Parts: sequence; C-alpha cells; structure tokens
Amino acid sequence: MDNTSTEEQSGRGPVKSAERVMLILEALAASPSRLTLGQLHERTGYPRSSLHALLRTMVSLGWLESSVEGDTVFGVGPHALLCGTAYLDRDPVLRFAVRQLELLRTDVGYTTHYARLYGPNVIYLATREATDSHRLISRVGRQLPAHATALGKALLSELTPSEVARVLPDGDLQRLTEHTVGGLSDLSTELDATRRNGWALEREQSALGVWCVAAPVPYRIPANDAISCAMPLTHVSDQEIARVGNAVRRHCDELAKTLRREGIR
Repeated sequence: MDNTSTEEQSGRGPVKSAERVMLILEALAASPSRLTLGQLHERTGYPRSSLHALLRTMVSLGWLESSVEGDTVFGVGPHALLCGTAYLDRDPVLRFAVRQLELLRTDVGYTTHYARLYGPNVIYLATREATDSHRLISRVGRQLPAHATALGKALLSELTPSEVARVLPDGDLQRLTEHTVGGLSDLSTELDATRRNGWALEREQSALGVWCVAAPVPYRIPANDAISCAMPLTHVSDQEIARVGNAVRRHCDELAKTLRREGIR
C-alpha cells in the first residue's frame, strides 16, 4: 500500500475524492469560460472515467452547471455561490469595513475596495464603486496576485523578506500587465517604499489605465486585511496620490479602532 493511501486511511492525509472535487472547482473558477470534459482532463490530469463521474455528481448537487454547446461544457453552479455568500455573511469585520469604504469613497470620490491576503493572492471582500463608475462586474469574490496589487503590497509590507519569499511562488512573478513587478528584488524595493510611506502604490500593474493606493488595516499583527482606492490615470498627480494615500491610511486606522472596540481581533 502506498503512502498516500496509508495517510488517507489514517485520517492524516487528504481524501483523494474530496481533493479532486476542490481542484475541479478551482480549475473552473480560474477559467474565463466553461470547460469541456477533455479540457478538465488536461488541466487536472484525472482519469476521464472517474472525472466524468465526479462532474455528474457535482452537477446533480448544484455545485456545477452543464450545458451542451457542440460538446458538454461545465461551469461553477449556484451552490458554490451560496457557500461563498455564507462566508461574507458570517465575517464579523465586513459590516464595519463596508461602512468605512463608503466614508472613504465620500472623502476621495473614487472606487474603494476591501481585501484579505490569502496565500500569494488577495481576495476582494467588498467594493463601493465611485458614483461615476461604469464597471459592470463586481470584484467581490475574485482574487488577484498580491504582488500585482496595491492591496497585496500593503499586506506583504507587513511581513519580513523571508516571510514574503515563503508566501510568493518560486521563480518569476505572474505579470498581469507590462507594468507588473516581475521579480522579488523589484518587489522588495516597492515594499520598502510602502513601509516608508505608510501606504502602497500600484501603477497600472493589475489593470491598464488605473492606479491604486492601499494601506493595511492594523487590527491584527501582521495585518491581513487592507483598503484601497482605484484612481483613473487621468486623475493621477503627486498631490492627488498624497491626498488619497493619507485618506486611505486614516480610514484604515479608524476601522482598526472600531474593530478593536468591538472586540474583533
């Protein structure tokens, strides 16, 4: 009997079928479009027969949806959304964070985001769009590489260099635009600037035409949540960056005080 089977039977290792279900969901969530059985086979490496049985079960339980578009294709189903919403509903921080985002938006006039560090990524938990925003799709529930966002850099700046190296993947960092930082050395320079300023700056690194300013919410040490403002490139100036950066940092401190007062650590 191999080690994987022994660990699974003893309860110390992952259950193979459960692990496969999670990886299927992650593969579909990461894809911009639905995937066929063949595409899922290529991305997961699972045997077609057992993969098809898992997909059929997940569709019947509402975790996936399927349709026929020349071939049967699969996408994330409504039950996944319900579970994701439950995470947001039960987070004690978010009702206070959303109120702070609204106050910050009123102060600066830009779209505001609240996100949490999760491994090498940041997950968006709340957004309040600027009144003149034309965005049609919310970022809530989405994740982006931490090194490519002001939110992520604000949170990575809370860590030591060795901790940052452990969090981020080995090798070159994923580039979302031509401006995205591509290596740990350049990232380290940006994190040093973040620590000096008290807020992080992102220059079109996750989306072209957008600069972001972010700061950590220091209700935990190290902070794992941050707030950002997204600024259109046409509004960027040294004075505006300083104004927004100081406002973001002030609202992060106010939110941290509120959370500590409420006993949320």
